[in-house]
Amino acid sequence: MSLLDNASEGPDAKPVSARDRAYQSSMRHFLGPLVPLLEDPSISEIMVNGPEFIYVERGGNIERSPARFRSEVELRAAANNIAQFVGRSVNAEEPILDGRLPDGSRICIILPPVSGAGTSVNIRRFSRKAINPDFLVEVGSMTPEALEFVLLAVRAALNVIVSGGTGSGKTTLLNILSNAFGDGERIVVIEDTRELQVQKEHVVALEARPADQFGEGQISVRDLFVTSLRMRPDRIIVGEVRRGEALDMIQAMTSGHAGSMATLHADTPSGCCGRLETMCMMADTGLPLAALRRQIGAAIDVVVQAARLHSGRRLVTHVSEIGYDEQTDTYQIRDLFNLDTSLETPVLKWTGERPKLADEIKWKGLSGHVNLTKGIFGM
Repeated sequence: MSLLDNASEGPDAKPVSARDRAYQSSMRHFLGPLVPLLEDPSISEIMVNGPEFIYVERGGNIERSPARFRSEVELRAAANNIAQFVGRSVNAEEPILDGRLPDGSRICIILPPVSGAGTSVNIRRFSRKAINPDFLVEVGSMTPEALEFVLLAVRAALNVIVSGGTGSGKTTLLNILSNAFGDGERIVVIEDTRELQVQKEHVVALEARPADQFGEGQISVRDLFVTSLRMRPDRIIVGEVRRGEALDMIQAMTSGHAGSMATLHADTPSGCCGRLETMCMMADTGLPLAALRRQIGAAIDVVVQAARLHSGRRLVTHVSEIGYDEQTDTYQIRDLFNLDTSLETPVLKWTGERPKLADEIKWKGLSGHVNLTKGIFGM
C-alpha cells in the first residue's frame, strides 16, 4: 500500500481514521510535485533542496528527480502543512523541525536563511512490511553463517551495538535482529523519533519530546532511559545513542539488564567504542577514563558493523567481540567475522576466532538453534 492510499487493503487491514484521511488529502494538495515520489515504493528518501532541486534515494543511490515546486512560496506552504501534522510550528523563530509524519515517515524541515538554497525538506520513508532475517542473506548483506551467529547472540541476551554510517541500514538490521527476542519478553524501545518496528507483541514504544516554544516540556532520551528501568523490561532498545544517555545505558547493561541493543554512528568497531566514550563523557560525571573504558568493555558484548558501499549496496563488514585489557587500559576487539575484500564481490567470513559465547551456548539452552555455526562453537 502506498503512503498516500486513501483506503486500507486486505480483509485484516485497519480502517483509515479521519485524521489519516485528512493527512492524505492535504498531502496530495500541498505536496503535489512529490506525490509520484511518495507513491513509488522503491524510493527510500526524498530530499528537497529548494523548489527546483529535488533528489531521491533508490536502491542506495541518489538521483535527481524531474519534479519541482513552482516557487519558494509553494514549497513553504507545503512545509507549513507538514508541520501541522507533526504538531509543531516551523517559522523564523523555530526554523528547524524534526519529527514523524502520521504514516511513520521521518521528516526534517529547515527554513532559510539557515538553509541557504531555500526551504529544505527531507522525508525518510520506512517499509511497513515485516522483514524476516533471511532478507539479509537474500540481498547479500550477511552470510547465513554470520546471521545465525548474531541471532544466537541476541537469543543469548548478549548486549549488541549496531554501528554504521548514515544510510548504512542500522535501523533495518535492528528491526530484523529483534526477531530473535523471545515471544514472552517485555521490550522497551526508546527513540528520538520513532522509526523501529520491533516484530514482537509485548512492546512499549517511548519517544522523546522536544521543548516547546518557551523552552519547557522537553523529555530527552536520557529521561526515557531512566524511566524505562522502572518498567520491568526484559530488553531495552535505544534507537540511536547520541548523547549522555550512553552512560546510563552502559551502567544498565552491567547491572542486570542484559540483552540490550542500540545503534550509533561509527565507521568501525574500534570507532564505535571511541564514540561511546565521547558520549558517556557528555554525562559529565567526572568518571576517570580507565574506569569508563572498563565499564564499556564489560557492557558491550558484540558490535555488528554496517556500511554502505559506493555502489549503494548495504552490508555488514564486521561482527566483533568487545572486551577490556587491564594491563594496557585499552579495548580488546576480536573480529569473529570480517569482510573478505580479495573477492570481486566482498563476502563476510569467519576469522577462525572462537567466540566467548561458545562456553555458554549449552547452558543457555541454545544448542538446538546451532546449525551452520557448529564449527564455530566446536560442536
